[in-house]
Amino acid sequence: MKYKLIEENEEYIVINKPAGLLTHGAPHIKEKTLVEQILKDYPDIAKVGDDPERPGIMHRLDKLASGIIVLARTMDSFDNLKSQFKNRTVKKDYTALVFGKIQKDEDEINFPIKRSTKGFKMAAIPSTNHGQENIEGRKAISKFVITTRFINYTLLNVKIKTGRTHQIRVHLAAYGHPIVGDDLYGTKKTRIKNKKLNLERIFLHAHKLSFKNLAGEIKEYEIKLPKDLKDFLAIVK
Repeated sequence: MKYKLIEENEEYIVINKPAGLLTHGAPHIKEKTLVEQILKDYPDIAKVGDDPERPGIMHRLDKLASGIIVLARTMDSFDNLKSQFKNRTVKKDYTALVFGKIQKDEDEINFPIKRSTKGFKMAAIPSTNHGQENIEGRKAISKFVITTRFINYTLLNVKIKTGRTHQIRVHLAAYGHPIVGDDLYGTKKTRIKNKKLNLERIFLHAHKLSFKNLAGEIKEYEIKLPKDLKDFLAIVK
């Protein structure tokens, strides 16, 4: 699995990560990652950032998701992009297919997110506790607009204001509509369906990303759905 280059300049590179490829590794992970591919093609990125295991990485996508990622090529660019991610001015759009029919045309999900007692996953918690704001988890905001309604599924355009681990997956599952292909946050019923569907990935694709370069110009990148998701949409009901 190899990433596809979308844009390359002196400040940063923008790539399309395929599903099945880890963004970056960890001491216990042995499989190949996006970072290893990037360092082979752009060795200068090795010195960029504040974590040697994630050189140039500004944000990540889950292994089983696909889509746009931006990587900084210089420390000036890294600091510029880091500030925008921190201040939540970077715009991120995702396409997600979920189980079931959603009645509202659009909605906002604002459940705080914390690490689950099962340490390998995250959990959404109520936004209030006894009438007060729940400070137990980290604030997380996801907004969606329905793109297409099917009989048994709903296609969404999702925008996230925060970038918590597994945010979209956790939020949509807590909303009662897990993402197709997501066994980690799905229900027993949807896991059985996933096995029959045999998608072999989650139906989550980061299709649009917008930020400002060092000159203060807004740069926007947008890509289409990959072939496997297009083909899958053609057969769902």
